[in-house]
Amino acid sequence: MRINQILDSDGPVFSFEFFPPKTEQGERNLEDALAELRTLEPSFVSVTYGAGGSTREKTIEIVKRIREQYGLEAMAHFTCVGATVPELRGTLDEMRGAGIDNVLALRGDPPAGEEQWTATEGGLEYSRELVELIAGDYPFAIGAACFPETHIHADSPEADLEHLVEKVGAGVDFLITQLFFDNTLYFGFLERARAAGIKVPIIPGIMPITRVGQVERMASMCGASIPDDLRRELHARGEHPEAVLDFGVAYATLQCAELLAAGAPGIHFYTLNRSPATRAILSALKLAKPWEKAVYPASISRASATRGEPSAAS
Repeated sequence: MRINQILDSDGPVFSFEFFPPKTEQGERNLEDALAELRTLEPSFVSVTYGAGGSTREKTIEIVKRIREQYGLEAMAHFTCVGATVPELRGTLDEMRGAGIDNVLALRGDPPAGEEQWTATEGGLEYSRELVELIAGDYPFAIGAACFPETHIHADSPEADLEHLVEKVGAGVDFLITQLFFDNTLYFGFLERARAAGIKVPIIPGIMPITRVGQVERMASMCGASIPDDLRRELHARGEHPEAVLDFGVAYATLQCAELLAAGAPGIHFYTLNRSPATRAILSALKLAKPWEKAVYPASISRASATRGEPSAAS
């Protein structure tokens, strides 16, 4: 089922992101996480693409397995990196042949060991071009990334938003944000996006904090800020991993509840192929149903987005 159709249904959508494992233990972690999180009936899951397109075949294999073995809707990440246009088309043909309905179109990161982005000769340079390629010849629902704190390689927030407007105009059906830890960043970004004419649903991406060093590395890599008070509380528990995990689950639960109560169309969890934290957070949210107690329910957010008006969440 196309994710844009899922987003049209009543109630918020919940989704999980996984990455292709590189070791046998990683394979076991992924299988355990899939088995445990499946019981929460996610709206969809996604599978990432390794740096430099290094896990292309593995990504498609896992997406197919998730659909067939677990009965879950799965979206494949897809990047421009390391491939010519004919090669990109070959992969898209394979996805279509496998019955995949959804693609997350990304420019992608440079291959391992390279810091600067360089387009492949005979390939594409921008994610907008990839969206145009997919939208022009393939039946997929197309997702794309957006950045509440601005893409790390963008010249300015204004330029980043201009590029996003172009990308959405090329055929994007929905957006998923980069991780963030301060909800005001999402609300401010949503307001700017709606004012710029972006009408598609914007799903906040949340990473539950389970380890201090890990989350600091991830935030640094993608240019996400960690609020000073949050960092202070994490480091106060730094010598006690269980305390970090408990605090991280509590923080993410409150963060998600506020987003959903304000009209966010759902939550996309960056799971890092682990289930306990995400399972605890989503279980609590499904019990509390903050979207039903909201002053501005999620349906208003979707309706205003369709009309191109500012979202109630802004």
